[in-house]
Amino acid sequence: MWPARTIGEVCDIVGGGTPSKSKPQFYSGNIPWATVRDMKQDVISSTEHRITDEAVRSSATNIVPKDNVVIATRVGLGKVCLVKDDTAINQDLRGIVPRNPTTLDVRFLFWWFKSIAPQIVVAGTGATVQGVKLPFVKSLSIPLPPLDEQKRIVAILDQAFEGIDKAIAGTEQNLKNACELFESYLNAVFTGDNEDWVTAPLNQHVQFVDYRGKTPPKTETGVRLITAKNVKMGFINREPEEFMDATAYDEWMTRGFPEKGDVLFTTEAPLGNVAQLDTDEKVVIGQRLITMKPDKSVLDRTFLKFLMLAKPFQTEISSRKSGATVAGIKAKLLKTVPIRFPVALQRQKELADEFTSFESRSKKLAEIQKQKLGSLVELKQSLLQKAFSGELTAATAQEAVKVA
Repeated sequence: MWPARTIGEVCDIVGGGTPSKSKPQFYSGNIPWATVRDMKQDVISSTEHRITDEAVRSSATNIVPKDNVVIATRVGLGKVCLVKDDTAINQDLRGIVPRNPTTLDVRFLFWWFKSIAPQIVVAGTGATVQGVKLPFVKSLSIPLPPLDEQKRIVAILDQAFEGIDKAIAGTEQNLKNACELFESYLNAVFTGDNEDWVTAPLNQHVQFVDYRGKTPPKTETGVRLITAKNVKMGFINREPEEFMDATAYDEWMTRGFPEKGDVLFTTEAPLGNVAQLDTDEKVVIGQRLITMKPDKSVLDRTFLKFLMLAKPFQTEISSRKSGATVAGIKAKLLKTVPIRFPVALQRQKELADEFTSFESRSKKLAEIQKQKLGSLVELKQSLLQKAFSGELTAATAQEAVKVA
């Protein structure tokens, strides 16, 4: 096997910092200044901020020479990039610069850091933000085959990853299309010129059960508490799981009891998420949620859910929101939002069944694409592991690209 050296032995490690935000003139220069937000691709070719020479001199930031490796050691832990230009970095990043280019090829170093990114993530410590410290980075052991062998490995990886990345881009587009398919269909129905539909304010046929302003005492077990954190667009997420004392349920739920099929609406943080209660078990409805109980002789509950998910309703909600920091809507304004629906209850049920079926097919398509994305990511990691254990051949890489 190849000899190995620590990163501290073969590389200079460049630290970063943030120029004072109280001096806006520091951010009017031509020097790229990178944060983890700029690590969107393998190469940082542009940055959100550019700083001045004075900003560099007056802060802890340092400039990483172009075509070198930058890693995230705190926020964004595990991310690895190259910098296209000479680039200053903030305190969450480290520049890794080989001391001798005849001993260590930069792109070999880049791909090696990609290969150990999961290990770096696992090594992170910290109560709030996970990170690794400088001694850990310096102690990382990198294999050092002859330079020609490094370049051979790099050439194979560059070519293989180009093919795999094309497959990933195509799969991501397919995933986006699958997710948008149902949304487009839903919006087409609710923005169409529908005869025999009527318009009414939301509260005309819908009862509001509002527990906002009440936070039940939480316990380790008991009756499940559903909060705005659980309600997503179209479904209820089981996590996070919180509970209240089951013996206090009847006493607490004095404003009304939620039932399976009721529609839940988040009034803020986030605003406008809609889902249907999907269980017969007793549940407690928490803050920032309103439970909606439509008149079953006028409005089908599942139809109401889809109506509220559609763009026309969401646009009406957005036009009535308030709050500078956290967007929200007041109940009295929510009640006035106009809704449009078929007069015939049977037609509502038919549409609700169509929406449910179409949504299910779209989710299955999306799940297939998600699974393919996961397989492609695993394929890349497998090639990296082979590369740095001496097992990578051109034939192996070509076969991987064919699979992708």
